[in-house]
Amino acid sequence: MSESPRGPVDVLFATAEGSWELDRDAESLVDACERLGLIVAPAIWNDPDADWTVPLVVVRSTWDYTERLEEFLRWAESVERSADLANPSPVLRWTTDKRYLTELASEGVRTVPGEVVVPVAGAADIEAAAMMTDVIDRQLRAGAGSGEAVIKPTVSAGSKDTLRIGTDDIDSGVDLAVGLLAAGRAVLVQPYLCSVDRRGETGLVFFDGAFSHAFTKAAILRRGDGLVSGPFAEERITPAVATNEERVVAYSALEVAQHHCDVESLLYARVDLIHDDDGDPVVLELELCEPSFFSEVDPESADRFARAVRDRLGR
Repeated sequence: MSESPRGPVDVLFATAEGSWELDRDAESLVDACERLGLIVAPAIWNDPDADWTVPLVVVRSTWDYTERLEEFLRWAESVERSADLANPSPVLRWTTDKRYLTELASEGVRTVPGEVVVPVAGAADIEAAAMMTDVIDRQLRAGAGSGEAVIKPTVSAGSKDTLRIGTDDIDSGVDLAVGLLAAGRAVLVQPYLCSVDRRGETGLVFFDGAFSHAFTKAAILRRGDGLVSGPFAEERITPAVATNEERVVAYSALEVAQHHCDVESLLYARVDLIHDDDGDPVVLELELCEPSFFSEVDPESADRFARAVRDRLGR
């Protein structure tokens, strides 16, 4: 938005420095809210001069939280003292660390398998390298269809600090993992499911618990490409039709999330699915913090979001 809001603000969209202009949903979401008579504005989440005493704060494009997670979570908790926060801070705390995937799996939700390795105080790099070599080797063998694996931090976004490797470049994966552990970051290692190269990811978007639309994201990780240097990897998005089976898996994941975080509803949610070697959908990620909705794939999706915001304000 180029001009100052007219009158008291109904909704603040929390963003990060330099991220509002990169948010491909921002204009359509703002326009849809304004068509309903809502006064909305962006605000940088860690701006000390920002006033969060408004009816509703929506976490939108706070994409730098991975670099300062605890600060971000403290901010979220502070906002809740004066405003309704969507999604609530317990949800943000849970979903910003990919260790939630193990909890989804323990509740019977189909997920991409993997192993999490946490930093060990005082461990030497040579010990960490030996441990990571064993973990990566197991996950390479688990990816029967590809013989490849993916290494990433458990706290990450936009495919940052993420690497796809095969048996011939294990050393690159070990070096990345050891560096992450040395920086105090937990590491997730998963088999690379080769269906992604053929089918991409399917993202299912929900507003206020109701399915809105789906999209396909083409495969991002390529062998030998190295690490993402910008704020996020380039994404190729096309419309998709979610199957009944994909919806069932997505709803089951959201049900677990709401129960675990003790919340009645989520203003927004995105469930990213891929397909395993048997062709069944499995959860890759559950995006409940600052997901892109890719509203351009469905012209009516921004209006659905705006109605969900209006309904939340009405409560």
